[in-house]
Amino acid sequence: MASDTATRRPESAQKPFRRLKARLAQLPSTLRQALFSRLAAGILIANLLALGLLALGTLALTENRTGLIDAKLDSLTQQADIIRNVITETAVEGSPEPVLNARIAAEVLARLYVPEGTRALIHGPEGRLAADSYLSAGRVSVELLPPPGHRDVEGLFTGLWRSARDFVGGFFLSSEELEARDRTLADEIAFAQSTGEAVAGVRRGRYGERVVSVTLAIAPVQTIVGSVTYESYDYDALIAADRLAILPYLGFAALIIVAFGGLLALRIAGPVKRLSDAARSVQLAGGRRVPLPDFSRRGDEIGDLEQAFRAMTDALYDRLDAIENFAADVAHEIKNPLTSIRSAAEVLVRAKDDNARQRLVGVIQKDVQRLDRLITDISNASRLDAELARDSVSPVDLVRLIRDIVRVYTDGERAAPGQIIIETTLSQAFSPAREEPLGRVFTNLIDNALTFSPPDGTVRISVRRGQGANRDSYVVAIEDDGPGIPPEALETIFNRFYTQRPAGAAFGTHSGLGLAIARQIMSAHGGSIHAENREPPASGARFVVRLPGVS
Repeated sequence: MASDTATRRPESAQKPFRRLKARLAQLPSTLRQALFSRLAAGILIANLLALGLLALGTLALTENRTGLIDAKLDSLTQQADIIRNVITETAVEGSPEPVLNARIAAEVLARLYVPEGTRALIHGPEGRLAADSYLSAGRVSVELLPPPGHRDVEGLFTGLWRSARDFVGGFFLSSEELEARDRTLADEIAFAQSTGEAVAGVRRGRYGERVVSVTLAIAPVQTIVGSVTYESYDYDALIAADRLAILPYLGFAALIIVAFGGLLALRIAGPVKRLSDAARSVQLAGGRRVPLPDFSRRGDEIGDLEQAFRAMTDALYDRLDAIENFAADVAHEIKNPLTSIRSAAEVLVRAKDDNARQRLVGVIQKDVQRLDRLITDISNASRLDAELARDSVSPVDLVRLIRDIVRVYTDGERAAPGQIIIETTLSQAFSPAREEPLGRVFTNLIDNALTFSPPDGTVRISVRRGQGANRDSYVVAIEDDGPGIPPEALETIFNRFYTQRPAGAAFGTHSGLGLAIARQIMSAHGGSIHAENREPPASGARFVVRLPGVS
């Protein structure tokens, strides 16, 4: 018991992996069907159009922003250079070692015009502040502090917004722009005073705001005595105004998305709703045919869905009709032996002769056997669809299967030695099938052939490969030496409860369901079965079964 459990457990554990592997194998074809469908193409085009408009607006905004920054830096550089020249001429003293006079620099800076929103700073050696245009002009910065114990929620959200903005913006900045963004005023002053080179860019301010800044070294006679910093605080306002330029692009993109959403509602949601209503009507109709919406002219997946739904409902109605007809046929076939039993029972009560009673009892017994056989065949036929759907398909060797069936007949003395002959040049003939139902078909056909053949007749079974366009299929033919089949009955014999027995055969020993079941099994396997008569001067019938081969 333990070993059996241990053997089954790995197999069950591998089933999810097998399903996953099968789905991954189907993924390329599924993606290909989805990408090349008309609905998918329309959805992709609309979304790409909206995305293209947003990308165009973003590119335009980026170009405009770059132009604004460059223009601002050029303006600040010119003004800083003017201040540097004035300071160099008026506030730098001493020779051969010049120094910066902080008092004179502050007085000179106070007389210079510095526009609102900009600020000029003069630093001496080692970054010491010498002059500030804000202080020189008497400007006072006022900042409201929150009450004691009050949490600055607005400041918290502002800090979070700036952090998120810098994080996202970092993906679109160059390395030089990232370096400038993380630079401080002290870094600019130290770099300019140590190298003599100009420093320009957008950096962080004291409170995290973005500042456009230019720092130039004051260097008369190649000696650096300080630096001039000119900065502007209107960068965020400029960018905020510039962002308004993308609103038309956002509006057009939103308009496209809304319009396409409405189109989807009309072209997809509406028809799907009508199909779902039709499905609900079919459910409530109780077998009555319900008119279905027609989308066959659409030529897309909705049209395919409607056609598939129509085919499904037609198959459902056909199955309901078949069930009704089958029920009527069953009632008729069962009524015959019941009528015979009732008549025999009524006569049996009045019979006075023992021989007559014995004969009537025999009639009743035969009718009971006939009824039992009929009910058994009806039960098997009604379960056939479920069995075919439940059983899995596997390669079946038709040659081996037929040899095994014939061996059962000869070993069980159901057929005389040599009465059944197998004629084939194939050693193997594999077909994707369910072995048990397929064996039932061949057994039924052999039973029919033996029934109609004379005692000295022969049943011949041939297995060959198909020809021409049917080269990938196999053909199994079973023929007998009987009287043959009337031409008008070559198709009728496959109807349910059709019976035609040879002369002398016992009445009621066959239900007439065998050939109907055989055709049903063949249809489920993607094959076919038909009857024909042998060519003169030979007599007898031939049943031809065609099955697909294993590719």
